[in-house]
Amino acid sequence: MIQSHPSPQKPQLRRRTGMPRTVTALLLREMSTTYGRSALGYLWAILEPVAGIALMSFVFSYAFRSPAIGTNFPLFFATGMLPFAAYGDTTQKVSQALRFSRSLLFYPGVTFIDALLARFLMSFMTNIMIAVLVFTGIVLIFDLRLIIDVPAIILGFSMAFALGAGVGTLNCYLLMAFPIWERIWAVLNRPLFIVSCIFFLYDTVPMPYKDWLWWNPIIHLVGAVRRGIYATYDASYVSPLYVFSVSLVCMAAGLLLLRRHHKDLLNI
Repeated sequence: MIQSHPSPQKPQLRRRTGMPRTVTALLLREMSTTYGRSALGYLWAILEPVAGIALMSFVFSYAFRSPAIGTNFPLFFATGMLPFAAYGDTTQKVSQALRFSRSLLFYPGVTFIDALLARFLMSFMTNIMIAVLVFTGIVLIFDLRLIIDVPAIILGFSMAFALGAGVGTLNCYLLMAFPIWERIWAVLNRPLFIVSCIFFLYDTVPMPYKDWLWWNPIIHLVGAVRRGIYATYDASYVSPLYVFSVSLVCMAAGLLLLRRHHKDLLNI
């Protein structure tokens, strides 16, 4: 009688089953390194946007009687700063994935995809926690009565994370291949805070600047979050298709370049 022996597990199958454990291990390492082993690191991650919102509210409340929409300055600035921060933090974290995990990527069980996913998940979880705590705190402290459109808020933050992941993946290659790109990108990013509708509404921008500003994908995710918070705000200019398309193109280009050149980049 011929006995059949189980065929050895294929490398791709082993890779798929081991990937969650690898990403989880990298994620825990990233969190420990970034925020430390105490609660102080996470506390600072929350206090930083709170301080920014408080400062802008203090300054603008002396210059204006009320924000561009609604009556509460902290809530208005939170609807702009939190999705903007989610995009910016995700971009920064993902773009540094190869640098941060360079020594681990020489192990056969760890790939650049694992590093990208771990950095993305860390940013995703941190910024969701910050957004929930800050929005809840503002509502409770000022005793606000809001009619919240949860799907619109989820859409806005989904666009923020998708755009951050796409741009971050492309930058992950560019920063390693062309070190000068880090300085160029820093210069290009400086005006973003001003032209991303954080402290004004897109609807109030005059033509033709309004048409030019529409091509900034960040205004769409900010607009979606504001539509979810303010029941009277229409934000008809928001185009999820545009934002997700930009995200997909950047993601595809970044993954293709990293797949072809990540080993060479690690040896630079």
